[in-house]
Amino acid sequence: MLAIENHNITQLKGVGDKVAQRLQKLNIYTIEDLIFHLPKRYQDRTRITPIAHLTVGQHVSIEATIISASVIQGRRPMLCVQVQDDSGQATLRFFHFSMQQHQSFQRGRRLRAFGEVRYGHQGLELIHPEYHLDTDTQPLPLEAYLTPIYATTDGLKQLSLRKLIEQALTWLTINPLPELLPKGAQPHALSLQEALMLLHQPPADMSISLLEARRHPAQQRLIIEELLAHSLSLRKLKQKNTQQQAYPMPDQAQAQQLIDTFLSQLPFSMTQAQQRVCTEIQQDLTQSYPMMRLVQGDVGSGKTLVGAVAALCAISQGYQIAFLAPTELLAEQHLFNFSKWFTPLEIEVAWLSGKLKGKARQHTLDAIAQGQAKLIVGTHAIFQEAVIYHNLALIIIDEQHRFGVQQRLSLKKKGDSLAYQPHQLIMTATPIPRTLAMTAYANLDTSVIDELPPGRTPITTVAIPETRRDAILQRIQNAVSQDKRQVYWVCTLIETSDVLECQAAEDTAMMLSEQLQGLTVGLVHGRMNSQDKQRTMDQFKQGKIDLLVATTVIEVGVDVPNASLMIIENPERLGLAQLHQLRGRVGRGSIESHCVLLYKSPLSQQAQQRLNILRESNDGFIIAQRDLELRGPGEVFGLKQTGALEMRVASLTHDHLYIDQVKQLADYVCQHAPEQSAALIKRWLGMKHIYHQS
Repeated sequence: MLAIENHNITQLKGVGDKVAQRLQKLNIYTIEDLIFHLPKRYQDRTRITPIAHLTVGQHVSIEATIISASVIQGRRPMLCVQVQDDSGQATLRFFHFSMQQHQSFQRGRRLRAFGEVRYGHQGLELIHPEYHLDTDTQPLPLEAYLTPIYATTDGLKQLSLRKLIEQALTWLTINPLPELLPKGAQPHALSLQEALMLLHQPPADMSISLLEARRHPAQQRLIIEELLAHSLSLRKLKQKNTQQQAYPMPDQAQAQQLIDTFLSQLPFSMTQAQQRVCTEIQQDLTQSYPMMRLVQGDVGSGKTLVGAVAALCAISQGYQIAFLAPTELLAEQHLFNFSKWFTPLEIEVAWLSGKLKGKARQHTLDAIAQGQAKLIVGTHAIFQEAVIYHNLALIIIDEQHRFGVQQRLSLKKKGDSLAYQPHQLIMTATPIPRTLAMTAYANLDTSVIDELPPGRTPITTVAIPETRRDAILQRIQNAVSQDKRQVYWVCTLIETSDVLECQAAEDTAMMLSEQLQGLTVGLVHGRMNSQDKQRTMDQFKQGKIDLLVATTVIEVGVDVPNASLMIIENPERLGLAQLHQLRGRVGRGSIESHCVLLYKSPLSQQAQQRLNILRESNDGFIIAQRDLELRGPGEVFGLKQTGALEMRVASLTHDHLYIDQVKQLADYVCQHAPEQSAALIKRWLGMKHIYHQS
């Protein structure tokens, strides 16, 4: 196995404790980390542009002679330096300066400056340019390479970071990094060393547009190696999973008898897609190693029913199941459904939340520990230390990307007491584009429920400015009074404060009650107690509430077929995937349904683009792919929590074209150079690969 040493960043000149702490904010701990901290863009400072040829908006280098330097007094002092070359004059303007700096700009002295050209009171200007003044001993420096611009952090200037990286590159020439790709497998026949040097110090004739488009061979060389490391890491985890012990459930005949009894009491039949996914799950559960299966399905496709069938497989053979939901409201909806479904089968369903206290909580904990409770539904409370399971064999996680890594690992460890790992069934209504499915989730077997129950109608979505609020109120009045339908009004806030969001919902509910007299207005938000939330939802389901004002707690799990109109206030504040989830609360029956995106003007270009995507498509996979392109995987799927997808070079948004090539390369490495696998994983992921387990 190849050893890869890590050299502490403090070995570089000028890196003390303070600088090291600042570098750590950029995830830079070693010299190797610094070398892999690649530029995010480049500037061309290798060419001198005559002042007469300057264009507003350009980033240019000029070489000129100082005419004058003066401080202009105003709300804040400004240093203005007039310069000229053979073609014309320009101004260098500084808002932050020292008297020493002012005095250094002596008339007749030559300088070279780089900055963005703007139009000011005295003509063309460069605002706060970087500059060099000539000296008697040192001529003006001419850049030999395109200038790299790096991501930096507070207290660490771009120039300082650039000098540190130059030190690291000098170190690299003496201490070359080992080449880990097999001979003949290096993309574009570029070594790692060549690729890194090229990207940190691109020659003047290298195309900036090619670099910014991420299409340069040196970038592709590193992208492919990084994606390969992730692929190998996930393969390793998948292989490790097959070596662990789980409770096998071979008696499928007994399971099927209970499942058939359950399905016969439902007023509807499963779709073919649901049946196919259930068969895949049942087959997994017969194995003696843990199932790791991801079930994807668009909103309303019936994932909960699939989860119920999986639970019955385990219950039929005497085991316990933990069902984890991200919010109390969703957990309560699942509790309601499972209790309704399983009580006739004499299966005890337990409920655990942070708000369950005293004797009721202790009674539930005892029922779980004794094995009396077969299905335990709840939020993060179900994996707290005080919860002892009797024989936990299956974990079902709904909307898994909403949980932190340590939360998911804590629940998984609940099944470790008898050296058995629980089977895991992970469900999401946020469809995962192929790029992510083949990278972030490659250690999971994937099932897709690609069919909606019959009778569902597409939702018509419109975007309307807030100035037309009165028309929306009239539309609500008509929907309730004339069509006998129900309505959602969703409040969103930029602030992450639950208190502020709930206050906004309360204010909205009060205002709508005044404006829509004759309509019954209900309110539900995350800070209400469980009983009040459930009571309100029950009244809405029973048709006793006409208009339900809610926060985004209703994003998933709420099913009221008579609700045919949803108003989402300030939709520009949410991502596409979340908007699509919210929209899925209507259109759950055969009646025509509508979603109104009530936005505040003016919208940014990206916000307009996102709302247009939602208007044009009801396909969750298309929407998820576009959301991925616009916001990145960390925001859409909560992957920033895992640490696993904070890639150095590759981008799951843009580099999907390499996925098949990487798969073939991973096959080659596993077969012909397995000793390279661990070294590649360590180079690109360090210890982060352990989080792929979640």
